[in-house]
Amino acid sequence: MEHTVVERELELKLILSPERSIPVPARLSYRSDDPYAIHITFHINSDFPVNWTFARELLVEGVFRPCGHGDVRVWPTKVNGRSVVLMALSSPDGDALLEAPTPQVSAWLERTLRAVAPGAEAEQLGIDAALDQLLAR
Repeated sequence: MEHTVVERELELKLILSPERSIPVPARLSYRSDDPYAIHITFHINSDFPVNWTFARELLVEGVFRPCGHGDVRVWPTKVNGRSVVLMALSSPDGDALLEAPTPQVSAWLERTLRAVAPGAEAEQLGIDAALDQLLAR
C-alpha cells in the first residue's frame, strides 16, 4: 500500500517572554500510515533535533479555537495584526510556547486532510480489513 507523506518546513517562534522570541526552524510532518498523528521536529538543522507528536485533530481545532489540555495546548490569536497559532508544550524536560503563522499551518493541514480525510483514519490503518480477515477464519 502506498503511503503519503505531507511535509512542510517553516520558521516558528519560541516565545521566551512577552517581548522576546527567537526563531526556531521546524518541520511539520504527517504520514498516512500514522493517520491520527502529526509530528513536529524543532531545531531541524542542529545535532539535537526535538520531536513532538500529537493528535492532528488538536491542531486542526486549535487553528479555530482553544483546545487541548495537559502536555499540548493550542489556540489561535493575533499578534500585530497577524493570525498565529500558539502551541504550549509541556514535558518533564521543560515547557515551551511556540508561535506559528496560521496561513502556513492551515495550508499544510489542508494537504494532510486531502491525503486522509477526517474520519477516514481507521481505514488507512487497515483495521477493518484486518478484523474482517480475523473474523472470516
